[in-house]
Amino acid sequence: MKIPRSLVVEHDELHIQLQRAVGENGKLGRVAAEVARLLNPHLVKEEEFALPPLGLLNSVLDGKEMPEVREVLKITERSKKELPQMIREHRAIVEVLKKLVVIARKEGKFEYARFADKLILHFQNEEEVLYPAAILVGEYLKMKLQR
Repeated sequence: MKIPRSLVVEHDELHIQLQRAVGENGKLGRVAAEVARLLNPHLVKEEEFALPPLGLLNSVLDGKEMPEVREVLKITERSKKELPQMIREHRAIVEVLKKLVVIARKEGKFEYARFADKLILHFQNEEEVLYPAAILVGEYLKMKLQR
């Protein structure tokens, strides 16, 4: 069960952009470091349980048998249980990202404001599409096992 490559690449790009911001002097760098401090443990959780089931979407669509169904169900149940906490973490990170946007604009470093806006939109996509889709994989497999 692998996280889809497109999501891995997107996360890597966001991480690179964040590290650039952390490397900035002054308030911008400090606020970016706060984003990184909050974001890094969150990303570990996403990679552990929130995103891997998405790698099975095509297999589910194709009706392929999956030997790892029990493992998938454990992961998706954990995702379902921890979803409220993941969303709370997003909210906390977004508050700091909003500060980053303001500082970046004041300093004329608009690439960091765009980065922060992009990360906020990324969180919205996770909450509205990716997390529910990952949990839905488990719900579908659970129904299929019950038949």
